[in-house]
Amino acid sequence: MKLSDAQIQQFCEHGYVALPEFWDKNEVAAMQAEIERFKQVGLLRNVATDGDGVTHSSTKANLQLCPMSPHSELYRAMPFAPKVTETVRQLIGDPVVLHLDQVFLKPGLHGSGTNWHQDNAYFKIPNPLRGTALWTAVHDATLANGTIHVVPGSFRQEYEHSRDPDSDHHIRCYPPEDQAVAVELPAGGVVLFAYGTAHCTRGNTTAKERAGVALHFLNADQMENTRGFMKVRPYLTGPDASGGLNEYGMDFAGTWDKVVTRTLDAQSAN
Repeated sequence: MKLSDAQIQQFCEHGYVALPEFWDKNEVAAMQAEIERFKQVGLLRNVATDGDGVTHSSTKANLQLCPMSPHSELYRAMPFAPKVTETVRQLIGDPVVLHLDQVFLKPGLHGSGTNWHQDNAYFKIPNPLRGTALWTAVHDATLANGTIHVVPGSFRQEYEHSRDPDSDHHIRCYPPEDQAVAVELPAGGVVLFAYGTAHCTRGNTTAKERAGVALHFLNADQMENTRGFMKVRPYLTGPDASGGLNEYGMDFAGTWDKVVTRTLDAQSAN
């Protein structure tokens, strides 16, 4: 996807850019089907606690799978979709490496959010603008169901992080919330935000579940001593890019549409 000069400037100056029309209806349906499968086979884990960082909550849920790619052909192929690599390379430059993939599901009425944090507090890359998350609204993401919020320009400041008492493993920070922007998106819309951009999600107060899928990318020159949570980090662009053949033993280049169709066919068969 070709970004406009204004969209690239938005990312460079404010640390995020929203693209409301990114994935089509079939792609969204396939993502939703895979997340439903994750639920059915018990892959999603509640990371919400009752405020002590230890005791898992029985009244609220923040369901996570990280990483997704070992469990799903669809999500293993997703970063290789041409519009993903084309979009990301325009923001962080070549060569692009997949750093992490994950999903959070907020059940209706008791889905809890993920508190404020900067991804770079986890990853520690030298330049926080050379890494970006691509966050997909798998369902319509609204204020009512706890869509993602960002603090524009916050990548310029490194906030102190501490243990998040509302999660069994997360950390959190305290940015100026009065400067925050809520990014509402239709299902299939995405927001890309730099590793240094403070962000959070809120609780889901609606009756329907809401999921967000995050793919994290960095420029390969940020790789040294970089923390991450995936053993396999495929190159998506540049001379070492193999479509996943070198990393997964399978070439995903040009297969995204076929994988989407297979996922939907499998859903129909069940």
